[in-house]
Amino acid sequence: MNELFPIFIKLENLHTLIVGGGYVGLEKITAVLDNSPRATITLVAPEIRQEIADLAAENARITLIRRVFEDQDLDYKDLVIVATNDKEENKRIWNTARARHILANVADTPAICDFYLSSVVRKGNLKVAISTNGMSPTLAKRLKEVLGEALPDNLETAMQQLKEVRDMLKGDFAYKVDELNRITSVLTNPVKSAENNLESDK
Repeated sequence: MNELFPIFIKLENLHTLIVGGGYVGLEKITAVLDNSPRATITLVAPEIRQEIADLAAENARITLIRRVFEDQDLDYKDLVIVATNDKEENKRIWNTARARHILANVADTPAICDFYLSSVVRKGNLKVAISTNGMSPTLAKRLKEVLGEALPDNLETAMQQLKEVRDMLKGDFAYKVDELNRITSVLTNPVKSAENNLESDK
């Protein structure tokens, strides 16, 4: 049973630490920036891939520290992503972060992760995050591809129109929810909606 609680975090208001400058570190910093381009990131590693250095050169919110991790690197950090190739050191960093009440993700080690990085489908302002509870990131990536193809490209227009409708609605919160549910019912049951429209035309 997947008991993870899905949330979307405003990383531009937080400070993220990434430990590791290899391929996995590149994958993690790319995932963060793809979803939160205004995130503040500090990356610590004795060796840092050129692709990461290139990202930092183009983004003033990225700080690179070329040395091994030190416990003081956790100072004033809100989230930690650990991506070194030393499993024992990864676990030590996770334990140190937990002792300081900092949430940590350890790459490819679900048992010592406080959170996972999801596969994400993006259509404008719509984001759909996919979780397999750490069991199969590969399946999550495949589902991302399927959903990306299935969801129409004009969803941004529909969302903007629904926002305008919501802003115009009068009444309390419950009334607005009921009205928006009625308006969007066609998305979940188009056949029934079409039948209702035919009935109303008689």
